[in-house]
Amino acid sequence: MSATPELSEMREVALSSELIFDGQVVHLYRDTVRLPNGAEGTREYIRHIGAVCVLPLSENGDVTCVRQFRYPFAEILTEIPAGKLNSKTENRAEAALRELREETGLRCASLTYLGDLYPSPAILDERISLYLAEGLTEGETDPDDDEFLSVVRIPLSELTEQVQAGLIPDAKTQIAVMRAADLLRRRKGAPI
Repeated sequence: MSATPELSEMREVALSSELIFDGQVVHLYRDTVRLPNGAEGTREYIRHIGAVCVLPLSENGDVTCVRQFRYPFAEILTEIPAGKLNSKTENRAEAALRELREETGLRCASLTYLGDLYPSPAILDERISLYLAEGLTEGETDPDDDEFLSVVRIPLSELTEQVQAGLIPDAKTQIAVMRAADLLRRRKGAPI
């Protein structure tokens, strides 16, 4: 078994970059890179402005989710509220509060950061910031014009079981559900 290389020995250096497709949401690039062994390689990847998601947890332990049609998979998926940033510099917590309100009509008294998710780091630079919203109050929804959602409430315990059973394929929802469940266990002093 060989020794693990130092991180500096694993870095790739961009030699050139070509924008292949410049869309509204994604931007596809093809770069030529210098590999750690000195050879050249090609990297195709997508740049994305970034996104947020928020797990709204009621006092009785229900999670407010949205169901929506996801075109790439031609499926209706159950997910937590989420959306892309309006700009790279937008405050992520404020974006999470906006998406929570727009998609569910909910507002929260407490927003807890649960970490970031890199959904597919080999080909995509999207970073999704995950949040837990508590102290919920209801209001009016304001979805985007091209957003058609159905709001559902699912007990966190049931949602956790669905994630574990492979019934929730959405990565951001899986990670947020498991992190929120873990945080709540730790708050209660339960073993991890």
